[in-house]
Amino acid sequence: MDTLNISAGLVAAAACSPMRFDSAAVDEGSGDLGKVSDEAYVTLATDDTYSLGALVLAYSLKRVHTSRQLVILITNTVTPQMRSLLSQAFDMVEEVNLLDSRDPANLALMNRPELGVTFTKLHCWRLVQFKKCVFMDSDTLVLQNCDELFSREELSAVPDVGWPDCFNSGVFVFVPSESTYNALIDFAKEHGSFDGKYPLLYCWGDQGLLNMYFKDWARKDITRHLSFIYNMNSNVAYTYLPAYKQFGRDVKIVHFLGAVKPWHHMFNLLTGHVQPQGDSQHMFDHLQFWWELFMTHVQPKLFPECAGLAGEMSKLTIKTAEELRQFGAGQHVVGGSEARQYAWERGQIDYLGEDAFANIQKKLDTAMTTPAEPPLSKAAPQKQSGEQPKSKKQAKK
Repeated sequence: MDTLNISAGLVAAAACSPMRFDSAAVDEGSGDLGKVSDEAYVTLATDDTYSLGALVLAYSLKRVHTSRQLVILITNTVTPQMRSLLSQAFDMVEEVNLLDSRDPANLALMNRPELGVTFTKLHCWRLVQFKKCVFMDSDTLVLQNCDELFSREELSAVPDVGWPDCFNSGVFVFVPSESTYNALIDFAKEHGSFDGKYPLLYCWGDQGLLNMYFKDWARKDITRHLSFIYNMNSNVAYTYLPAYKQFGRDVKIVHFLGAVKPWHHMFNLLTGHVQPQGDSQHMFDHLQFWWELFMTHVQPKLFPECAGLAGEMSKLTIKTAEELRQFGAGQHVVGGSEARQYAWERGQIDYLGEDAFANIQKKLDTAMTTPAEPPLSKAAPQKQSGEQPKSKKQAKK
């Protein structure tokens, strides 16, 4: 597989950004020397697409030289090819079953489909080989070392921006325990979750459930309220710009909340710049850094056999983009869309749609196998009916 060679573009992108992050400064070795063996950062991926986020998260932690173990929980929907990549980035890859008929707790929850992902996330409490862990959603990104979180107690978390009496479950400190896990499962079976029935709002139940279980978090101990810098909503620059300008450089963890994740944004292969969708321009710096890490440490290693977006992204190279521009593939769009052509001129790729690799290959094959039309020659004027051919002398006149 061809690798993506856009290092010059990435350097240029970083240079023009007011917030600079060095995406290349990542030690990808095992690095066990000096690591704390009984504490870990933990994340979760239920498919290959969210594994992309998990991989970038892992490399962002390596970049800041964390001294803790990196652990990821996965389900059986993650492909073997993606598992291979995860095992290179994480110290431990642990498969957990979303619904396992051999597990009585799972059987009890099979009638509660809204708690499916929640139940998977609760498996983090079963990592009893560690004395303390920090859970981080796979759509988070570490900007600065945050190992000091391991000095905090369970359950330490950042207040949620939507309802600050609740904590946001994208980042939290916890102590693995089978008894806590079992208690959470029993609680889920009995009470469910107040935010588990709103998938269209991207509420999957874990935050409501955990806030109900740790119900004294808001009032009991203020030391368990983490600073916003440990779980900053990526939209904050838009919603509260003055505070972001004042405190933004202190941020250690960014959380890309909402439906549109970093991997959903367009990326200009030729310039190395992300193209934020809609009104996302305000979070350009963090999106750019996410993509730089992805392009440097993840994309070159992807397999075509990976599922969904991960498989499509594995096939994109600068060579592909240049070939398409040469053959004008961007012009062959549904309805001859001018907007689509403009997107191609800017190097924006619709990875899973019109510009999926299967379509790319088809267009290239067609362009290379279709014989070129001969150049048009000037046709001699046709003779009128009954006209006699002119002599050479007449022609000279």
